[in-house]
Amino acid sequence: MSVLICAIVAFAVIFIANSVKIIRQYEKGLVETLGKYTATKDSGANIIIPIFQRILRVDMRERVIDVPPQSVITKDNVSVVVDAIIYFQVTDPVKVIYNIENFAIAALKLAQTNLRNVIGDMELDSTLTSREKINTQLRVVMDEATDKWGVKVTRVEIQKIDPPRDITDAMSKQMKAEREKRANILEAEGLRQAAILKAEGAKQAVILDAEAVKEKQVLEAIGEAEAIRKVAEAEKYKIEVIYNAIHEGKPTNDLIAIKYLEALGKVANGQATKIFMPLETSGVTASIGAIAELFKDTPKLAKATK
Repeated sequence: MSVLICAIVAFAVIFIANSVKIIRQYEKGLVETLGKYTATKDSGANIIIPIFQRILRVDMRERVIDVPPQSVITKDNVSVVVDAIIYFQVTDPVKVIYNIENFAIAALKLAQTNLRNVIGDMELDSTLTSREKINTQLRVVMDEATDKWGVKVTRVEIQKIDPPRDITDAMSKQMKAEREKRANILEAEGLRQAAILKAEGAKQAVILDAEAVKEKQVLEAIGEAEAIRKVAEAEKYKIEVIYNAIHEGKPTNDLIAIKYLEALGKVANGQATKIFMPLETSGVTASIGAIAELFKDTPKLAKATK
């Protein structure tokens, strides 16, 4: 009797232990009753019927699949080695368990196939400079394919794209040639700018010298004009003074004739080869006649000069 009781107690303990299932925070529990899906359990303690039911745990965290390096042919027939990483997260635990046998292997093969397709439609230069484009295209394609599996592909990252050694050497030479070309262009541009600036400086110097000479000539001309004006004003003043003095003193015709002869004498002593006489010949003749009469009468001439 005691053996039976012990057996019953042991069975009860085992039954209760197998009835309580603990599901962690990041998991979902799928309950199968006699091999058929019946319910989804959240995290915490859950009771099932042992023997008749079981719980399948599904990890809902974001996970990573490392796609091993593989050789891919580009559109321009260049073989490159590509390495990628896929980030995914389960969104429907029922689909990921019952719609696909092994999602990790399926996603890996899918990534390799689509990676060949995406890079195969691009040339080498595009693959090396368009990693973000490759990542986006691959993520979209895989996300559509894995949607029926209850999985969402969150990111796809291309780790490296390695072209063959000969292509790498050729690209290195090309980049070196391009850098040397840019350096030569910059040097030539610098020399050109220096020559232009030098020519501009010489031109500016000539312009400034010409402007200085022009200003000097203008100032000299203004000075000469001012001097001539001053001299003319002085001569005008002198003539006005003499004229006023002569008319205020009421000179006789004899004195005027003598002054006229003195003026003619000064004109004749100049460097000119011709002497222009006034057009009033009648007045000149009369003056000469008056002078002749003066020379006839010496006492009268002496009296007139006093």
